[in-house]
This record gives sequence, structure tokens and C-alpha cells, in this order.
Amino acid sequence: MALTLMEGNEAIAWGAVAAGCRFFAGYPITPATTIYNAMLRRLPPAGGICLQGEDEIASIGFCLGASMAGLKTMTATSGPGISLYSEQISFAVGSEIPIVIVDVQRLGPSTGSATRGADGDIQFLQWGNSGGLPVIVLAPVDVGDCIRLTMQAFNLAERFRCPVFVATNKEIAMTRETIDLDALTLPAIEMRTAADPDKPFAPFAASSAHPVPPFLPIGGPQIVRQTSSTHGPDGYITTDAATIAANQDRLVRKINSGLEDFTDYDAWETPGAETLLITYGVTARAARAAIAALGPEEDRISLLVLKTLWPVPAKLLRAKARSCKRIVVIEMNLGQYVHEIERVLAPREISFYGQMDGELIRPAQIKEVIRHG
Repeated sequence: MALTLMEGNEAIAWGAVAAGCRFFAGYPITPATTIYNAMLRRLPPAGGICLQGEDEIASIGFCLGASMAGLKTMTATSGPGISLYSEQISFAVGSEIPIVIVDVQRLGPSTGSATRGADGDIQFLQWGNSGGLPVIVLAPVDVGDCIRLTMQAFNLAERFRCPVFVATNKEIAMTRETIDLDALTLPAIEMRTAADPDKPFAPFAASSAHPVPPFLPIGGPQIVRQTSSTHGPDGYITTDAATIAANQDRLVRKINSGLEDFTDYDAWETPGAETLLITYGVTARAARAAIAALGPEEDRISLLVLKTLWPVPAKLLRAKARSCKRIVVIEMNLGQYVHEIERVLAPREISFYGQMDGELIRPAQIKEVIRHG
């Protein structure tokens, strides 16, 4: 048994290095800074590079360059930094550059409250890139999730050649917990598919059966073209409508078609339950405590904790809600993900409770919502 006291940010660094991350760049920002601190301790001994950019824009740019050269890369920031990342996120989406981006959310808007948590960036993570193409967002609940889901984020970034977000928040990031590292079930490590360096190479050529193009690094044995502009399979800029449409369709399909394989969640199902409680992130802890504290006459409640937020796991939501008359959604914001649940589960009755004042949602508040709506 390997019992270790670890905060969420340290766990993310641990998971990143275990997944093969060998390049990290970031800019200090509360409450994400201790990820940088932990990577600074762990990466150089592992043969990796950890550096501080002059700002957030430079930091994610360094990571994209290192990824194009073949390294597994990660950056970490909070709400104000995510806003500055937006242009580079779009570049990573459109040019299919693998990168893990950790957003340790804090209370917004703008610079907000640096030492108060919230889940206020959930919509921005999906819609903060120009073009509105899908991204992958994973949401840990505790320190164990911070390790496992960070490793999974690297696997998905490599598998789909795309940016993957880990959406944590201040309360998870800076809370220390005891964890048994030997008891964790960790995913096998994945690598991006390499193209044959001895054959002609088109940097964005893919097939309908395999919509993710194979990879060769910039600076490698062949010339690799890269552009942030609309391009065809050969990497050259194009204005041909058919070529553009085919590429856009592929960028959507490559992620959405794999959703069921990486949908991550926890579920506690009660036979005959009439109410399904849905939440994510640190609020899942309060939800479990609330359900445990309900009386025997109130125990017909099931709980679904989403850990894959984007793309929306619609099939999972419909399956878990099928036999329930009432859906209750709890979020540490004023209502961001609930709109997706309303869309998927319409016309079901959905009750919502949201809070974004820098305080955690308490089990007693969730009990009141369950009892009285």
C-alpha cells in the first residue's frame, strides 16, 4: 500500500508525467500555479522540459510547437488565462495538434476571486474556439480522478490529435487528500499514430474508416506543412468548398464517433428510483453526502456524476434517465451544463440549483432541492 498525501494539482502533474508528458509551459496564476511547481520538480529528472512563458499566450504557443515536434505537452491556467488561450485553442483544433489544457477554474468573471472556486468556464471550454468544432472536456471529482483523467486526457489527445481539457477547480486543485497509489486503476498509455516516413506524406490525409490523420513531426525526415488557415489533406490553403466541407465534417466526426468509447462517469442507481440527480466536479461529493443523509422514505434517488462533459454524452443521459420522472441538476455556476441536459432529455421535468458565490454547494442545500424543487 502506497498511501500518499497529495493535492489535486500535484496529482495532475503526477498523472501527466506518468502518461508520457515531457513538455510543460505555463504562466503563474492562482489556483493553477502549483501544477507548474510540481512539473518543475518532476519533468527535468524525467528528461523533460518545464518553462515559464512571458504570458499565457506564449506558454500555450510553446506547447503547440513542442507537440508539433512530437512531444506530449501540457499547459495549465485558470479563467483569465483560458480567455487568452482562445486563439491557440482554435489553432490546435483546426490543425489537429495534440495538447492537454488544464483549467483550474476560479470565481469569475474577469479576474474575479483568485482563491474562490467555481465551475464557470464549462461553456467557454466548448465554445471558446472560432468555428464551434467539438472538443473533449473531462471533469475530475477528487485526487484519484486528477491522476486517472489526466492520463486519459493525454490518451485522447494522442488518439484524436486534438486539444483535451481537464476542467477542475480551486477546491479540487488545492485540497490535500490521502490516496493509495497502488490501488488506482490507470489507463494504458497511448501514442499518436505515426505515418511511414519512407512514403509520401500528406499531413492531414485520412480515410472515412480512420478519420484521424497519421503524424510526422516537424523537423523530421520529411517536410511537414502546418497552417492555421483552412487547408486540404496536403496542408495547403484552399478555398474549394467541397474540400473545406469534407475536412470540417471529418474534424467533427473523428471526435463524436468515438464518444461512447471515452464517456466517463460514476453512477449510483437505486431500483425504482423516480428522481435522477446529475452533477459533476467537486459538487459530486456533496451530492453523495446529501443522498446518504436522506431518510428511508426519501431514498428513491439515483445519482449520475458526469466526468466526460464535452462532447455531451447524450446516449448515457437518456439511458440513465429513462425510468425517472424527475431530473435534478446541480452546478457550481448559474446554469451552464443544465441547458445541454434540458436539450437531450426534453420534455422531462428538470429542476436546477446553481450557485456561484465562491462557496461550495452544501449537502443540505442539495437535500432541499431534492425535497422541494
